[in-house]
Amino acid sequence: MTIKIITDGTSDLPQELARELDITVVPLIVRFGDKEMTSDMSRTLFYELMRQEPALPQTASPAPHAFMEEYRKASQSDILVVSVSSNLSSTYHHALMAREQLMEEGYSGRIEVLDSRTASLGQGLLAVKAAKHAKEGMPFEELTARMKEEVKSHHTYFFLDTLENVIKGGRLDRVRGAVASVLNIKQIMKASEEGTLEPFEKVRGTQNAIKRLIERVSEKVSETRHDLERCILGIAHSNCEDRARDVRDQLLRLFPFGQVVITEMGPVIGTYAGEGGILISC
Repeated sequence: MTIKIITDGTSDLPQELARELDITVVPLIVRFGDKEMTSDMSRTLFYELMRQEPALPQTASPAPHAFMEEYRKASQSDILVVSVSSNLSSTYHHALMAREQLMEEGYSGRIEVLDSRTASLGQGLLAVKAAKHAKEGMPFEELTARMKEEVKSHHTYFFLDTLENVIKGGRLDRVRGAVASVLNIKQIMKASEEGTLEPFEKVRGTQNAIKRLIERVSEKVSETRHDLERCILGIAHSNCEDRARDVRDQLLRLFPFGQVVITEMGPVIGTYAGEGGILISC
C-alpha cells in the first residue's frame, strides 16, 4: 500500500516542492479584520497587508473536517500527518479529532498524526523527509518510527530583526520593547524539545545576530549530523530573500548539505516574526 503525507499550512513548504513530492498541505485560516483568507495566500499580499493594517492578522487552525476531507481522498493509502507543534497550535489536536471521527465511522485505514514539535520549514522539512522515505518504499511502521526519531534530532533556530510584531501581539512589554529597539537588540530563538518557541540569546545588531545564528546551527550540525550529503538545510525568511541566500552561502561554505530549501515564511509564522526574520532548520 502507498503512503500519503499530509501537513498543514504552518509548514511554509514551497508549493512546487509539495507538488513534486505529492505532499498535501491543509491551509490555516488568516483574518485581517473582516477579510478572511487562507495561509496559502500570496506572500506579497500578506506582507503588504501586514504593513497596511493597524492590527496584526489572526490565524485559526484548520477545522477537523478539513483533515477528514483529505483523509477520505487518500483512503487507498496509509496516511502520515506531520503537524505543527501541539504547543503552538490546536492543529495537531484537530488532525487527531478527524482521525478519531473517521474511525468511529468504520474507517479501516491507518492514519498516524505526528507532532513535529516545531513549525515553519522545520516542520516542512520533516514532511519532505517522510515523503522521500515513502517514495523509497519504506514500510509504514518503519516510517512512523523513523520520523519520531527525526523529530527528536531536528533543530530549528531563528532570529527576529524587529520586535514590532511581538510588541503588537502582546508578547513583549512596549517599554522593554522600545528599549531593546533603541539598543538594536536582536532576539535569537529556538524550538525547544517540548515544541515551544523559547528565547536563546540576545545579540546587538543584525549582522551579529546572523553570525551567532550560523554559529549555533554549525555547532549542532557538527554534533549531530554525519552523513551531510543526505541532509537537507532549510532556510525560511520573512520578506528578505537576499539575506536568506547569503545565510545559505555561508552555511554551504562550512558544510556539504545535499539539498537546500529556501522559502518565504507564510502568514502563521510571518505574523510572529515580522519582516527581516530568518529561520534555519536541519
